[in-house]
Amino acid sequence: MSPRARRLRLSVDPRTRSVLLTVPRRVSQRRALAWASEHQQWIERQLAEIPPPQHFAPGESVPVYGEPYVIDWDAARPRKIRLEEGRMICGGPLEGHDRRILRWLKAEALTLLTRETREYAERAGARLAGVGIGDPVSRWGSCSSKGAIRYSWRLILAPEFVRRATVAHEVAHLVHLNHGPDFHALVAEIFGADPRPARAWLKREGAALHRIGLR
Repeated sequence: MSPRARRLRLSVDPRTRSVLLTVPRRVSQRRALAWASEHQQWIERQLAEIPPPQHFAPGESVPVYGEPYVIDWDAARPRKIRLEEGRMICGGPLEGHDRRILRWLKAEALTLLTRETREYAERAGARLAGVGIGDPVSRWGSCSSKGAIRYSWRLILAPEFVRRATVAHEVAHLVHLNHGPDFHALVAEIFGADPRPARAWLKREGAALHRIGLR
């Protein structure tokens, strides 16, 4: 039930393939489900249009820092992963290969985001309690009232300007726990550019990032 909804509404999340039914408070569950069943064909069309997940399989292309890298796997190589001339070089047994890539990406994300967050926090004169990563569906970063910032590890897949604009956004929340004019001014100041293109990029391309790798 949604107290603010005025009408029944269906939506499909392309990242999770979940179907959301928004129901106004005055509408019964029975009526809402009956209405949704009448739109079954629409739901099926929406689900069919969602591209399939992209797995970390040999030969697949994975974006890192916004640039494509082809997974170049050979069992005879060491398990250590490195990037080299458009290739993600990796080895070891094929079993567990995708999980090793995921761990590597998360480690790279945490290292880089921690460094950039500290850089911007110093620039803003803000106190930072800590940096962490996760895999949220609905947001790319969050800042607690105690000064702890968490990011989606998937920012490592995005271009540098997108990642750094997101960092600037969360660091600005260390100073302003709102989205007022002073907050937006601080984001632009510590980022050193207009952050709106980065937000537009995430709005346009973010769903594709959520289809990459294991969940």
